Amino acid sequence: MKIVSQIKQPVEQEMELFETKFREAMSSKVALLNRITYYIVNRKGKQMRPMFVFLTAKLLNEGAVNERTYRGASVIELIHTATLVHDDVVDESNKRRGFFSINALWKNKIAVLVGDYLLSKGLLLSIDNGDFDLLRIISVAVREMSEGELLQIEKARRLDITEEVYYDIIRQKTATLIAACCSLGACSVKPDSSDVETFRKFGELCGMAFQIKDDLFDYGAKKIGKPTGIDIKEQKMTLPLIYVLNKCSASEKKWLINSVKNHNKDKKRVNEVITFVRDQGGLDYAVQKMLSFKERALQLLATYPSSAYKSALVLMVNYVVDRKK
Repeated sequence: MKIVSQIKQPVEQEMELFETKFREAMSSKVALLNRITYYIVNRKGKQMRPMFVFLTAKLLNEGAVNERTYRGASVIELIHTATLVHDDVVDESNKRRGFFSINALWKNKIAVLVGDYLLSKGLLLSIDNGDFDLLRIISVAVREMSEGELLQIEKARRLDITEEVYYDIIRQKTATLIAACCSLGACSVKPDSSDVETFRKFGELCGMAFQIKDDLFDYGAKKIGKPTGIDIKEQKMTLPLIYVLNKCSASEKKWLINSVKNHNKDKKRVNEVITFVRDQGGLDYAVQKMLSFKERALQLLATYPSSAYKSALVLMVNYVVDRKK
């Protein structure tokens, strides 16, 4: 967590004020809703998304943010939280980050309604303040996230996914949200500037590297902890597996697909898959791709003058690929 607090340091004050504004943005006249949103706010994670918004805005605006920056950060957090609440219902998940999910505590019907409420609060916060440019950025991100999830479901059934389709899925599912945070930060202080697109791209590249890192956790690569195989159990197609499937022999491919589809609960078989993917260079290939996305993100930042905010974003990019969980 030491690195996270270093990243946060140049936007510490903004993040504190953001907390207050975010709570206000969630408030309702319904006591049940307030109880649930209070629970949501108090179990937040590292808050990388608002940090991306504030760091980008301050980098581009000589260290200053404005009300639009706060609203942008609040809207993205409201809408992202709504999608997480809905995701837990869809995945029948009882836990999120070690806490009980909303559906586990209050059942599916209430969880879906709370998700809808948060979504509408996000939309109204933008509309009431005329932030249509910010709303557009967020709406595109939500559309892409839904498309990415559905594309993954559609392709996962066949397990013959190409690397190109995989990148499409993770760009929409994961990278688009980080891209939205960075372009929001830029758009809040420099609307209609080329920086909005530059930082969208920067966020997208960070998001791609982030997701490949997540894929690597599944294989217990060096310095990434022990083999878990959770993605294999859930038949999720990860980059190391896709790479190996596309280069191994027909009989090995048949064995791999059969293992992932029909033997994903068998610990011994899952470990055999992990070992095979590692031995065939799947992890090395994924690491190389992840580092390539990281380098491209850093190149985009390199064109901006030095500042505490730029240094924090460089730290953030490195943290994305070096994190241990």
